[in-house]
Amino acid sequence: MSGHSKWSTIKHKKAKTDAVRGKLFSKLIKEITVAAKHGGGDLDSNPRLRTAVLTAKAANMPKSNIEQAIKKGTGELPGVNYEEHTYEGYGPGGAALFIEVLTDNKNRTTAEIRYVLDRRGGNLGTDGCVAWLFERRGLVTIEAENKDEDAVLDDALELGAEDVSREGNIYEIYTAPADVAEIRQGLETKGYTVDESKISMIPKTTQKLERKEAEQMLKLMESLEDHDDVQNVFSNFDIADDILEEMSA
Repeated sequence: MSGHSKWSTIKHKKAKTDAVRGKLFSKLIKEITVAAKHGGGDLDSNPRLRTAVLTAKAANMPKSNIEQAIKKGTGELPGVNYEEHTYEGYGPGGAALFIEVLTDNKNRTTAEIRYVLDRRGGNLGTDGCVAWLFERRGLVTIEAENKDEDAVLDDALELGAEDVSREGNIYEIYTAPADVAEIRQGLETKGYTVDESKISMIPKTTQKLERKEAEQMLKLMESLEDHDDVQNVFSNFDIADDILEEMSA
């Protein structure tokens, strides 16, 4: 499994505490605001906004919070001006890192991301140094338990998905970036419970990590995702299943 799948599996096992939910809400509000700012407040004509709103609803975000975030994005309500930026670099063992942030202060965020990387055995690279190792695709995940793989594949392809793979205890359903929200809704109509839906950076190649590097890498991923401005972290690391199971036990 690649870095995305490994990290998703680990996060999937973590308890959803109130603190985690609060941090998730903050990140989702930022995404909704920026999506509305760039594409307008109409969910039907703005796939990015539709995906963000569906994710927020799945996380039980109050409707009023969602509506306020959209209005802040469209300018109907005053709000913080968030800017999108990406950072590229390397983690322990040379694994590639692609980091997406939304911030109101790029200089502060850059310094803090650099600090986290340096502290956890990584380093910040130049723009474009690892982006070519990834492909931007839509991704919808559902729990694999008690679900027939052929049935999931048939249902997903019928809805317009491009591919389906099983990674541990989840099915990863790949789509065109613009089709994420539509395919998520289609799967939910068919009775599936969607765990996550987003635009993802899928690695084309992977970097195998041994135990020490794997432990450092997972600590780095957690530190980056804990940062308030970080929306997504993608990596191409690969960790053997036996090592992963021991570390996540």
